[in-house]
Amino acid sequence: MAFTPHGKHLIAGDWIATVDTFSSSPAHGPVHEFSIGTPALVARACEAAEAAFWEYGYSSRQARAAFLNAIADEIDARGVQITEIGTQESGLPAARLEGERGRTVGQLRLFADHIEKGDYLDRRYDAAQPERQPAPRQAITMVQRPIGPVAVFGASNFPLAFSVAGGDTAAALAAGCPVVVKGHSAHPGTGEIVAEAIHAAIERCGLHQGVFSLIQGGDRAVGQAVVQHPLIKAVGFTGSLAGGRALFDLCAARPEPIPFFGELGSVNPMFVLPAAIAARAENLGKGWAQSLTMGAGQFCTNPGIAVVIDGDGADRFVQSAAEALQGIAAQTMLTDGIAQAFCAGRDHFKADNAARAVHVADSEGRNAAPALFETTVQEFLANPSLHEEVFGPLGLVVRAASQAEMVSLAKGLAGQLTITLQLEDDDFDAAQALMPVIERKAGRILANGFPTGVEVVDSMVHGGPYPASTNFGATSVGTLSIRRFLRPVAYQNLSAALMPQDAAV
Repeated sequence: MAFTPHGKHLIAGDWIATVDTFSSSPAHGPVHEFSIGTPALVARACEAAEAAFWEYGYSSRQARAAFLNAIADEIDARGVQITEIGTQESGLPAARLEGERGRTVGQLRLFADHIEKGDYLDRRYDAAQPERQPAPRQAITMVQRPIGPVAVFGASNFPLAFSVAGGDTAAALAAGCPVVVKGHSAHPGTGEIVAEAIHAAIERCGLHQGVFSLIQGGDRAVGQAVVQHPLIKAVGFTGSLAGGRALFDLCAARPEPIPFFGELGSVNPMFVLPAAIAARAENLGKGWAQSLTMGAGQFCTNPGIAVVIDGDGADRFVQSAAEALQGIAAQTMLTDGIAQAFCAGRDHFKADNAARAVHVADSEGRNAAPALFETTVQEFLANPSLHEEVFGPLGLVVRAASQAEMVSLAKGLAGQLTITLQLEDDDFDAAQALMPVIERKAGRILANGFPTGVEVVDSMVHGGPYPASTNFGATSVGTLSIRRFLRPVAYQNLSAALMPQDAAV
Protein backbone atom coordinates (compact mmCIF):
# COMPACT_ATOMS: atom_id res chain seq x y z
CA MET A 1 0.00 0.00 0.00
CA ALA A 2 1.30 3.45 -0.91
CA PHE A 3 2.48 5.69 1.90
CA THR A 4 0.55 8.95 2.33
CA PRO A 5 2.33 11.37 4.69
CA HIS A 6 0.32 13.05 7.42
CA GLY A 7 2.79 15.93 7.51
CA LYS A 8 3.30 16.13 11.26
CA HIS A 9 6.35 16.43 13.51
CA LEU A 10 7.30 13.61 15.87
CA ILE A 11 8.06 15.14 19.26
CA ALA A 12 8.85 12.63 22.01
CA GLY A 13 6.26 10.11 20.84
CA ASP A 14 3.55 12.58 19.81
CA TRP A 15 2.68 13.43 16.20
CA ILE A 16 2.10 17.17 16.24
CA ALA A 17 0.75 19.49 13.54
CA THR A 18 1.41 23.21 13.35
CA VAL A 19 -0.72 25.91 11.76
CA ASP A 20 1.79 26.92 9.12
CA THR A 21 2.66 24.39 6.42
CA PHE A 22 4.87 24.01 3.35
CA SER A 23 4.38 21.97 0.20
CA SER A 24 6.82 19.32 -0.91
CA SER A 25 8.43 19.72 -4.34
CA PRO A 26 8.73 16.19 -5.71
CA ALA A 27 10.50 15.39 -8.95
CA HIS A 28 7.37 13.44 -9.84
CA GLY A 29 4.27 12.20 -8.06
CA PRO A 30 1.87 13.91 -5.67
CA VAL A 31 2.61 17.06 -3.69
CA HIS A 32 2.04 16.80 0.07
CA GLU A 33 1.64 19.36 2.84
CA PHE A 34 3.93 19.33 5.87
CA SER A 35 3.89 21.25 9.13
CA ILE A 36 6.57 23.88 9.59
CA GLY A 37 8.80 23.63 12.63
CA THR A 38 8.98 26.28 15.33
CA PRO A 39 11.46 27.19 18.08
CA ALA A 40 8.80 26.16 20.62
CA LEU A 41 8.79 22.63 19.18
CA VAL A 42 12.58 22.61 19.27
CA ALA A 43 12.51 23.44 22.97
CA ARG A 44 9.98 20.71 23.66
CA ALA A 45 12.02 18.12 21.76
CA CYS A 46 15.28 19.11 23.49
CA GLU A 47 13.72 19.00 26.94
CA ALA A 48 12.33 15.54 26.21
CA ALA A 49 15.75 14.41 24.95
CA GLU A 50 17.37 15.57 28.18
CA ALA A 51 14.76 13.71 30.22
CA ALA A 52 15.38 10.59 28.13
CA PHE A 53 19.15 10.85 28.59
CA TRP A 54 18.91 10.01 32.30
CA GLU A 55 17.59 6.60 31.28
CA TYR A 56 18.99 6.00 27.80
CA GLY A 57 22.46 7.39 28.53
CA TYR A 58 22.84 4.86 31.35
CA SER A 59 21.27 1.89 29.57
CA SER A 60 23.25 -1.23 28.74
CA ARG A 61 25.10 -1.65 25.45
CA GLN A 62 22.95 -4.69 24.79
CA ALA A 63 19.75 -2.67 25.13
CA ARG A 64 21.02 0.01 22.77
CA ALA A 65 22.17 -2.63 20.27
CA ALA A 66 18.69 -4.19 20.36
CA PHE A 67 17.20 -0.74 19.68
CA LEU A 68 19.47 -0.12 16.68
CA ASN A 69 18.60 -3.51 15.24
CA ALA A 70 14.91 -2.82 15.82
CA ILE A 71 15.18 0.44 13.87
CA ALA A 72 16.83 -1.46 11.02
CA ASP A 73 14.05 -4.05 11.08
CA GLU A 74 11.34 -1.39 11.01
CA ILE A 75 12.98 0.47 8.12
CA ASP A 76 13.26 -2.74 6.11
CA ALA A 77 9.61 -3.54 6.85
CA ARG A 78 8.70 -0.25 5.14
CA GLY A 79 11.17 -0.72 2.30
CA VAL A 80 8.75 -0.62 -0.63
CA GLN A 81 7.00 2.48 0.67
CA ILE A 82 10.29 4.22 1.43
CA THR A 83 11.54 3.59 -2.09
CA GLU A 84 8.32 4.87 -3.62
CA ILE A 85 8.17 8.19 -1.82
CA GLY A 86 11.96 8.59 -1.84
CA THR A 87 12.12 8.34 -5.62
CA GLN A 88 9.20 10.75 -5.97
CA GLU A 89 10.75 13.40 -3.75
CA SER A 90 14.38 13.14 -4.84
CA GLY A 91 14.18 12.04 -8.45
CA LEU A 92 16.75 9.34 -7.64
CA PRO A 93 16.20 5.95 -9.30
CA ALA A 94 14.68 3.11 -7.30
CA ALA A 95 17.90 1.07 -7.40
CA ARG A 96 19.82 3.94 -5.80
CA LEU A 97 17.23 4.31 -3.00
CA GLU A 98 17.19 0.57 -2.37
CA GLY A 99 20.97 0.53 -2.18
CA GLU A 100 20.97 3.50 0.15
CA ARG A 101 18.39 1.81 2.37
CA GLY A 102 20.72 -1.20 2.54
CA ARG A 103 23.54 1.07 3.60
CA THR A 104 21.33 2.76 6.21
CA VAL A 105 20.20 -0.43 7.90
CA GLY A 106 23.69 -1.86 7.48
CA GLN A 107 25.30 0.95 9.45
CA LEU A 108 22.65 0.63 12.18
CA ARG A 109 23.48 -3.05 12.53
CA LEU A 110 27.21 -2.34 12.30
CA PHE A 111 26.94 0.02 15.28
CA ALA A 112 24.89 -2.56 17.17
CA ASP A 113 27.71 -5.08 16.76
CA HIS A 114 30.34 -2.44 17.49
CA ILE A 115 28.99 -1.35 20.85
CA GLU A 116 28.33 -4.89 22.02
CA LYS A 117 32.03 -5.65 21.58
CA GLY A 118 32.89 -2.67 23.81
CA ASP A 119 36.20 -1.75 22.18
CA TYR A 120 35.00 1.80 21.45
CA LEU A 121 34.97 2.53 25.19
CA ASP A 122 38.78 2.69 25.17
CA ARG A 123 38.82 1.50 28.79
CA ARG A 124 42.09 2.10 30.63
CA TYR A 125 43.11 1.10 34.12
CA ASP A 126 46.07 1.97 36.31
CA ALA A 127 46.24 -0.05 39.49
CA ALA A 128 46.85 1.54 42.84
CA GLN A 129 50.43 1.68 44.13
CA PRO A 130 49.97 2.27 47.85
CA GLU A 131 53.64 1.65 48.59
CA ARG A 132 54.97 4.10 45.98
CA GLN A 133 57.36 6.76 47.29
CA PRO A 134 57.39 9.65 47.88
CA ALA A 135 53.58 9.49 47.44
CA PRO A 136 51.24 6.55 46.90
CA ARG A 137 49.13 6.31 43.73
CA GLN A 138 45.42 5.62 43.77
CA ALA A 139 43.63 3.37 41.26
CA ILE A 140 42.40 5.19 38.16
CA THR A 141 39.92 3.91 35.57
CA MET A 142 39.06 5.75 32.36
CA VAL A 143 36.12 5.07 30.04
CA GLN A 144 34.23 6.92 27.30
CA ARG A 145 30.80 8.23 28.32
CA PRO A 146 27.91 9.71 26.27
CA ILE A 147 27.73 13.49 26.15
CA GLY A 148 23.95 14.08 26.14
CA PRO A 149 21.34 15.09 23.54
CA VAL A 150 22.62 15.49 19.98
CA ALA A 151 21.10 17.51 17.12
CA VAL A 152 21.28 16.11 13.59
CA PHE A 153 20.56 17.98 10.36
CA GLY A 154 19.31 15.85 7.47
CA ALA A 155 21.26 16.07 4.21
CA SER A 156 19.71 16.86 0.82
CA ASN A 157 21.72 14.36 -1.23
CA PHE A 158 21.18 11.24 0.89
CA PRO A 159 17.50 10.97 1.91
CA LEU A 160 18.31 7.87 3.99
CA ALA A 161 21.99 7.31 4.74
CA PHE A 162 22.73 10.88 5.92
CA SER A 163 19.31 11.92 7.15
CA VAL A 164 16.74 10.93 9.78
CA ALA A 165 18.20 7.51 10.63
CA GLY A 166 21.54 8.07 8.90
CA GLY A 167 25.08 7.79 10.13
CA ASP A 168 24.97 10.70 12.59
CA THR A 169 21.79 9.43 14.23
CA ALA A 170 23.09 5.85 14.35
CA ALA A 171 26.37 6.90 15.96
CA ALA A 172 24.68 9.14 18.53
CA LEU A 173 22.11 6.51 19.54
CA ALA A 174 24.84 3.89 19.74
CA ALA A 175 26.82 6.14 22.07
CA GLY A 176 23.80 6.58 24.36
CA CYS A 177 22.74 10.04 23.19
CA PRO A 178 19.11 10.94 22.42
CA VAL A 179 18.69 12.64 19.05
CA VAL A 180 16.72 15.62 17.78
CA VAL A 181 16.60 15.65 13.97
CA LYS A 182 15.98 18.75 11.88
CA GLY A 183 14.53 17.16 8.74
CA HIS A 184 15.47 18.36 5.27
CA SER A 185 12.63 19.97 3.32
CA ALA A 186 13.80 18.27 0.09
CA HIS A 187 12.43 14.90 1.23
CA PRO A 188 10.01 15.41 4.16
CA GLY A 189 7.85 12.39 3.31
CA THR A 190 10.86 10.10 3.32
CA GLY A 191 11.88 11.61 6.64
CA GLU A 192 8.42 11.05 8.08
CA ILE A 193 8.19 7.36 7.22
CA VAL A 194 11.69 6.73 8.61
CA ALA A 195 10.67 8.57 11.79
CA GLU A 196 7.68 6.24 11.98
CA ALA A 197 10.10 3.33 11.85
CA ILE A 198 12.17 4.76 14.71
CA HIS A 199 9.02 5.48 16.71
CA ALA A 200 7.88 1.87 16.26
CA ALA A 201 11.31 0.64 17.42
CA ILE A 202 11.13 2.87 20.52
CA GLU A 203 7.76 1.38 21.47
CA ARG A 204 8.93 -2.15 20.66
CA CYS A 205 11.95 -1.74 22.96
CA GLY A 206 10.05 0.10 25.70
CA LEU A 207 12.34 3.15 25.66
CA HIS A 208 11.72 6.70 26.83
CA GLN A 209 9.90 8.49 24.01
CA GLY A 210 12.23 11.48 24.22
CA VAL A 211 15.10 9.42 22.81
CA PHE A 212 14.15 10.63 19.31
CA SER A 213 12.28 13.56 17.77
CA LEU A 214 11.86 14.84 14.20
CA ILE A 215 11.14 18.48 13.42
CA GLN A 216 10.11 19.14 9.82
CA GLY A 217 10.70 22.24 7.72
CA GLY A 218 11.11 25.63 9.26
CA ASP A 219 13.17 28.69 8.44
CA ARG A 220 16.62 29.59 9.71
CA ALA A 221 15.19 30.41 13.12
CA VAL A 222 14.42 26.73 13.66
CA GLY A 223 17.94 25.61 12.78
CA GLN A 224 19.36 28.33 14.99
CA ALA A 225 17.11 27.29 17.86
CA VAL A 226 18.32 23.69 17.56
CA VAL A 227 22.05 24.48 17.74
CA GLN A 228 21.62 27.15 20.41
CA HIS A 229 19.40 25.21 22.79
CA PRO A 230 21.39 24.78 26.01
CA LEU A 231 20.48 21.09 26.36
CA ILE A 232 22.02 20.14 22.99
CA LYS A 233 25.62 18.99 23.49
CA ALA A 234 26.80 18.40 19.88
CA VAL A 235 25.58 18.84 16.31
CA GLY A 236 25.97 16.61 13.24
CA PHE A 237 25.56 18.31 9.86
CA THR A 238 26.07 17.49 6.18
CA GLY A 239 25.45 20.31 3.74
CA SER A 240 26.73 23.49 2.16
CA LEU A 241 29.80 25.42 3.27
CA ALA A 242 27.81 28.61 3.83
CA GLY A 243 25.04 26.95 5.84
CA GLY A 244 27.41 24.80 7.84
CA ARG A 245 29.74 27.66 8.66
CA ALA A 246 26.83 29.77 9.92
CA LEU A 247 25.72 26.99 12.26
CA PHE A 248 29.33 26.33 13.32
CA ASP A 249 29.69 29.98 14.33
CA LEU A 250 26.46 29.80 16.34
CA CYS A 251 27.70 26.72 18.20
CA ALA A 252 30.98 28.47 19.02
CA ALA A 253 29.19 31.63 20.18
CA ARG A 254 26.97 29.87 22.72
CA PRO A 255 27.55 30.58 26.42
CA GLU A 256 28.57 26.91 26.52
CA PRO A 257 30.26 26.26 23.14
CA ILE A 258 29.59 22.83 21.73
CA PRO A 259 31.26 20.79 18.97
CA PHE A 260 29.82 21.14 15.48
CA PHE A 261 30.64 18.15 13.30
CA GLY A 262 29.99 19.52 9.83
CA GLU A 263 30.81 17.84 6.53
CA LEU A 264 30.76 20.84 4.19
CA GLY A 265 31.99 19.77 0.77
CA SER A 266 35.04 18.97 -1.30
CA VAL A 267 36.28 18.98 -4.91
CA ASN A 268 38.15 15.69 -4.36
CA PRO A 269 41.13 16.20 -6.70
CA MET A 270 42.52 13.33 -8.76
CA PHE A 271 46.24 13.46 -9.65
CA VAL A 272 47.05 11.49 -12.81
CA LEU A 273 50.78 10.75 -12.72
CA PRO A 274 52.94 10.56 -15.87
CA ALA A 275 53.21 6.82 -16.43
CA ALA A 276 49.53 6.33 -15.65
CA ILE A 277 48.37 8.90 -18.20
CA ALA A 278 50.77 7.52 -20.81
CA ALA A 279 49.44 3.99 -20.30
CA ARG A 280 45.71 4.56 -19.89
CA ALA A 281 44.70 8.15 -20.66
CA GLU A 282 41.57 7.17 -22.56
CA ASN A 283 40.29 4.76 -19.93
CA LEU A 284 41.02 7.22 -17.16
CA GLY A 285 39.20 10.03 -18.97
CA LYS A 286 36.15 7.82 -19.48
CA GLY A 287 36.20 6.49 -15.93
CA TRP A 288 36.59 9.96 -14.45
CA ALA A 289 33.65 11.25 -16.52
CA GLN A 290 31.47 8.39 -15.27
CA SER A 291 32.43 9.02 -11.66
CA LEU A 292 31.94 12.76 -12.13
CA THR A 293 28.36 12.33 -13.35
CA MET A 294 27.26 9.48 -11.09
CA GLY A 295 24.00 10.50 -9.46
CA ALA A 296 24.07 13.79 -11.39
CA GLY A 297 27.31 14.62 -9.57
CA GLN A 298 25.44 14.99 -6.28
CA PHE A 299 27.93 13.11 -4.11
CA CYS A 300 30.17 14.77 -1.55
CA THR A 301 33.01 12.65 -2.97
CA ASN A 302 32.38 13.73 -6.57
CA PRO A 303 35.87 14.05 -8.20
CA GLY A 304 35.50 17.57 -9.56
CA ILE A 305 39.16 18.21 -10.45
CA ALA A 306 41.67 16.15 -12.43
CA VAL A 307 45.32 17.25 -12.44
CA VAL A 308 47.44 16.04 -15.39
CA ILE A 309 50.88 16.75 -16.87
CA ASP A 310 50.38 18.79 -20.04
CA GLY A 311 51.12 16.99 -23.31
CA ASP A 312 49.79 14.22 -25.52
CA GLY A 313 48.51 12.17 -22.57
CA ALA A 314 46.60 15.14 -21.24
CA ASP A 315 45.07 15.76 -24.66
CA ARG A 316 43.92 12.14 -24.89
CA PHE A 317 42.53 12.25 -21.35
CA VAL A 318 40.53 15.43 -22.02
CA GLN A 319 39.23 14.16 -25.35
CA SER A 320 38.14 10.85 -23.83
CA ALA A 321 36.40 12.60 -20.92
CA ALA A 322 34.63 15.02 -23.27
CA GLU A 323 33.42 12.21 -25.52
CA ALA A 324 32.10 10.30 -22.52
CA LEU A 325 30.29 13.37 -21.19
CA GLN A 326 28.70 14.03 -24.58
CA GLY A 327 27.04 10.65 -24.32
CA ILE A 328 25.55 11.32 -20.87
CA ALA A 329 22.06 12.81 -20.88
CA ALA A 330 20.82 15.45 -18.46
CA GLN A 331 19.83 14.00 -15.08
CA THR A 332 17.23 15.07 -12.54
CA MET A 333 18.70 16.91 -9.58
CA LEU A 334 17.53 16.62 -6.01
CA THR A 335 15.78 19.99 -5.84
CA ASP A 336 15.03 22.96 -8.04
CA GLY A 337 17.36 25.04 -5.87
CA ILE A 338 20.27 22.63 -6.34
CA ALA A 339 19.70 22.66 -10.11
CA GLN A 340 19.70 26.45 -10.14
CA ALA A 341 22.88 26.57 -8.06
CA PHE A 342 24.57 24.15 -10.44
CA CYS A 343 23.69 26.30 -13.45
CA ALA A 344 24.97 29.40 -11.65
CA GLY A 345 28.28 27.67 -10.87
CA ARG A 346 28.63 26.40 -14.42
CA ASP A 347 27.91 29.87 -15.83
CA HIS A 348 30.54 31.35 -13.51
CA PHE A 349 33.11 28.99 -15.00
CA LYS A 350 31.94 29.92 -18.51
CA ALA A 351 32.47 33.61 -17.75
CA ASP A 352 35.86 33.11 -16.08
CA ASN A 353 38.71 33.80 -18.47
CA ALA A 354 40.91 31.42 -16.49
CA ALA A 355 38.77 28.42 -17.45
CA ARG A 356 38.29 27.22 -21.02
CA ALA A 357 35.08 25.37 -21.86
CA VAL A 358 35.66 21.93 -23.39
CA HIS A 359 32.09 20.63 -23.28
CA VAL A 360 29.02 22.45 -21.96
CA ALA A 361 25.49 21.19 -22.61
CA ASP A 362 22.25 23.03 -21.91
CA SER A 363 20.35 22.29 -18.72
CA GLU A 364 16.62 22.84 -18.31
CA GLY A 365 14.54 23.12 -15.17
CA ARG A 366 15.50 20.55 -12.55
CA ASN A 367 17.73 18.64 -14.99
CA ALA A 368 21.50 19.09 -15.19
CA ALA A 369 23.72 18.25 -18.15
CA PRO A 370 27.46 17.70 -17.66
CA ALA A 371 30.09 20.38 -18.21
CA LEU A 372 33.87 20.17 -18.64
CA PHE A 373 36.45 22.95 -18.37
CA GLU A 374 40.24 23.11 -18.32
CA THR A 375 42.88 25.49 -16.99
CA THR A 376 46.53 25.61 -15.97
CA VAL A 377 48.10 25.29 -12.54
CA GLN A 378 49.14 28.94 -12.58
CA GLU A 379 45.63 30.09 -13.46
CA PHE A 380 44.10 27.72 -10.93
CA LEU A 381 46.28 28.98 -8.07
CA ALA A 382 45.63 32.60 -9.04
CA ASN A 383 41.83 32.19 -9.11
CA PRO A 384 40.37 30.90 -5.81
CA SER A 385 36.89 30.72 -7.34
CA LEU A 386 38.07 27.76 -9.44
CA HIS A 387 38.72 25.84 -6.20
CA GLU A 388 35.07 26.04 -5.11
CA GLU A 389 32.75 23.07 -5.34
CA VAL A 390 30.04 23.19 -7.98
CA PHE A 391 27.57 20.64 -6.68
CA GLY A 392 26.70 18.63 -9.76
CA PRO A 393 28.26 17.11 -12.91
CA LEU A 394 30.96 19.70 -13.55
CA GLY A 395 34.63 18.81 -13.99
CA LEU A 396 37.79 20.86 -14.27
CA VAL A 397 41.02 19.52 -15.77
CA VAL A 398 44.12 21.34 -14.52
CA ARG A 399 47.19 21.01 -16.75
CA ALA A 400 50.53 21.07 -14.95
CA ALA A 401 53.80 21.90 -16.73
CA SER A 402 55.77 19.53 -14.49
CA GLN A 403 55.58 17.26 -11.50
CA ALA A 404 56.86 20.15 -9.39
CA GLU A 405 53.80 22.14 -10.45
CA MET A 406 51.61 19.24 -9.36
CA VAL A 407 53.14 19.48 -5.89
CA SER A 408 52.63 23.27 -5.90
CA LEU A 409 48.97 22.79 -6.75
CA ALA A 410 48.57 20.21 -3.98
CA LYS A 411 50.06 22.66 -1.48
CA GLY A 412 47.57 25.30 -2.64
CA LEU A 413 44.52 23.11 -2.04
CA ALA A 414 42.11 23.60 0.82
CA GLY A 415 41.07 20.60 2.92
CA GLN A 416 39.44 17.72 1.05
CA LEU A 417 37.42 14.64 1.85
CA THR A 418 39.43 12.61 -0.65
CA ILE A 419 42.45 12.84 -2.94
CA THR A 420 43.08 10.20 -5.59
CA LEU A 421 46.34 9.10 -7.21
CA GLN A 422 46.31 7.38 -10.59
CA LEU A 423 49.72 5.75 -10.90
CA GLU A 424 51.84 2.94 -12.36
CA ASP A 425 54.98 1.37 -10.93
CA ASP A 426 57.14 3.99 -12.66
CA ASP A 427 55.23 6.75 -10.85
CA PHE A 428 56.51 5.79 -7.41
CA ASP A 429 58.90 8.74 -7.05
CA ALA A 430 56.25 11.21 -8.19
CA ALA A 431 53.71 9.72 -5.79
CA GLN A 432 56.22 9.79 -2.94
CA ALA A 433 56.76 13.53 -3.53
CA LEU A 434 53.00 14.15 -3.32
CA MET A 435 52.23 11.97 -0.30
CA PRO A 436 53.47 14.27 2.51
CA VAL A 437 51.36 17.07 1.02
CA ILE A 438 48.13 15.26 0.24
CA GLU A 439 47.93 13.41 3.55
CA ARG A 440 47.79 16.85 5.20
CA LYS A 441 44.99 17.86 2.84
CA ALA A 442 42.57 14.91 2.88
CA GLY A 443 40.88 12.39 5.14
CA ARG A 444 41.03 9.57 2.58
CA ILE A 445 43.70 8.89 -0.06
CA LEU A 446 42.94 6.47 -2.90
CA ALA A 447 45.09 4.82 -5.53
CA ASN A 448 43.85 3.71 -8.95
CA GLY A 449 40.15 4.13 -8.28
CA PHE A 450 37.51 6.80 -8.03
CA PRO A 451 36.25 8.28 -4.76
CA THR A 452 32.48 8.08 -5.33
CA GLY A 453 31.21 5.48 -2.91
CA VAL A 454 32.10 5.40 0.78
CA GLU A 455 32.49 2.04 2.50
CA VAL A 456 30.79 1.84 5.90
CA VAL A 457 33.52 -0.01 7.79
CA ASP A 458 35.69 0.37 10.86
CA SER A 459 38.62 1.90 8.94
CA MET A 460 36.71 4.53 6.94
CA VAL A 461 37.43 8.24 7.37
CA HIS A 462 34.84 10.52 5.83
CA GLY A 463 36.09 13.92 6.87
CA GLY A 464 39.14 16.06 6.40
CA PRO A 465 40.74 19.42 7.11
CA TYR A 466 38.51 22.48 6.83
CA PRO A 467 36.47 23.22 4.75
CA ALA A 468 35.89 19.52 3.99
CA SER A 469 34.75 19.26 7.58
CA THR A 470 34.81 21.42 10.68
CA ASN A 471 36.66 18.89 12.82
CA PHE A 472 39.66 17.26 11.16
CA GLY A 473 39.89 14.62 13.87
CA ALA A 474 36.45 13.15 13.21
CA THR A 475 34.64 11.07 10.61
CA SER A 476 30.94 10.95 9.77
CA VAL A 477 31.12 7.39 8.33
CA GLY A 478 32.41 4.23 9.97
CA THR A 479 32.48 3.11 13.57
CA LEU A 480 35.04 5.74 14.58
CA SER A 481 32.23 8.31 14.14
CA ILE A 482 30.82 7.25 17.51
CA ARG A 483 33.70 9.04 19.23
CA ARG A 484 32.15 12.39 18.27
CA PHE A 485 29.42 11.83 20.85
CA LEU A 486 31.52 10.50 23.71
CA ARG A 487 33.92 12.05 26.20
CA PRO A 488 36.50 10.42 28.46
CA VAL A 489 35.87 10.34 32.20
CA ALA A 490 38.50 9.21 34.73
CA TYR A 491 37.36 7.60 38.00
CA GLN A 492 39.97 7.84 40.76
CA ASN A 493 39.74 5.68 43.86
CA LEU A 494 36.03 4.96 43.30
CA SER A 495 34.51 1.62 44.15
CA ALA A 496 33.13 -0.41 41.25
CA ALA A 497 29.62 0.05 42.66
CA LEU A 498 29.80 3.80 42.00
CA MET A 499 31.25 3.60 38.49
CA PRO A 500 29.22 2.94 35.33
CA GLN A 501 28.82 -0.67 34.27
CA ASP A 502 30.93 -0.05 31.17
CA ALA A 503 33.92 0.99 33.28
CA ALA A 504 34.63 -2.61 34.34
CA VAL A 505 37.94 -3.64 32.75
